[in-house]
Amino acid sequence: MPEPKVASFPAIRGALKFYQIASIITGVMLLLLLKYTPIHLELFLGGSGGPLWFAGVLAGPDCQWWSLFAPMTNSCEMTSLGDGFNLSLFILVAHGWFYVVYLFACFRMWSLMRWRFPRFILLALGGVIPLLSFFMEAVVAREVKTYLATREAAEASTPAPEGVR
Repeated sequence: MPEPKVASFPAIRGALKFYQIASIITGVMLLLLLKYTPIHLELFLGGSGGPLWFAGVLAGPDCQWWSLFAPMTNSCEMTSLGDGFNLSLFILVAHGWFYVVYLFACFRMWSLMRWRFPRFILLALGGVIPLLSFFMEAVVAREVKTYLATREAAEASTPAPEGVR
């Protein structure tokens, strides 16, 4: 696999920062989508619970255990017990749109670092599997920073050819 060129290191640093920010935003949005977890909660703004509160969600009788992991694949109806503005729906839509930005950040990081394709798939999964984006962000940041520092140290210790300055 070819290695990144030294000239692309500033672009890699910028892509890394963009990836880190996108990864954290995506991860936080996923954590706030508690409706599709076993605890069944939705976040509300205003209403009877106060300015910002979580309300329960009742899973219907047709809901199976796997309904949590594949919403809308069966006749599972979930009824919200909250009133007020449903922030969970807003977060769900915002996460969907921001996931496109996250995928772009993953693609840019992956292509600049010249990683293999399975690495891109793992990065992309970070946007849909809760907590994985936080883990991947830490691993990728550490790996890329170490790689850049190692390559720059190697380049600095290599003498320039005669006549080139």
